[in-house]
Amino acid sequence: MPLPRVKFCGFTRNEDVVAAVDLGIDAIGLNLARGPRKISVEQASVLVRSIPPLVVAVALFVDADEASILAAMQATRCTVVQLHGTEPPELAERLRRRFPVIKAFAVRDAASLVAVQNYPADAYLLDAAVVGQAGGTGSSWDHQLIEGLHFDRPWLLAGGLRPENAAAAAATGAWALDVSSGIESAPGCKDPGRMAAFMAALRG
Repeated sequence: MPLPRVKFCGFTRNEDVVAAVDLGIDAIGLNLARGPRKISVEQASVLVRSIPPLVVAVALFVDADEASILAAMQATRCTVVQLHGTEPPELAERLRRRFPVIKAFAVRDAASLVAVQNYPADAYLLDAAVVGQAGGTGSSWDHQLIEGLHFDRPWLLAGGLRPENAAAAAATGAWALDVSSGIESAPGCKDPGRMAAFMAALRG
């Protein structure tokens, strides 16, 4: 089984972006929505300058309107949209004409996975369900819920990932792993040692 791709999310500091890139991650996530890792469009624009061309810059939004999303994407030069709210399929369809779209889904039980199939996104992100939070909570969910399921497009695993469970997360068959709080010393402050430990555990 090939190793999953890795996305580290919730960056607020340039030095953390540089350290993550040096570890060989595939994507950087920038939270333009809400929570302790939220940054402004201006801050995101600065961080994106430290991301080389072959590392993907993902902008996270929660129930933002189309005009705001497009304006932020143009200003930051992020290349992928991540929708983490209750965005209607029609919005995702329009955005996909301009950018690849990742749609996040909160997994509570087996029934909540039904809504995932056929949503018009380029990839699904399966995350823990925490009221009022848009990722980065450190909460996990029962990965047994996805055993035997087949998704019609690539999917990312998120929720409570950390160096200690990186190998187990990779064994789920996820196309990519999305990590935030599990590699931090404080919300929005990435820990170089934990970032390195996550990648080492995954590759080891």
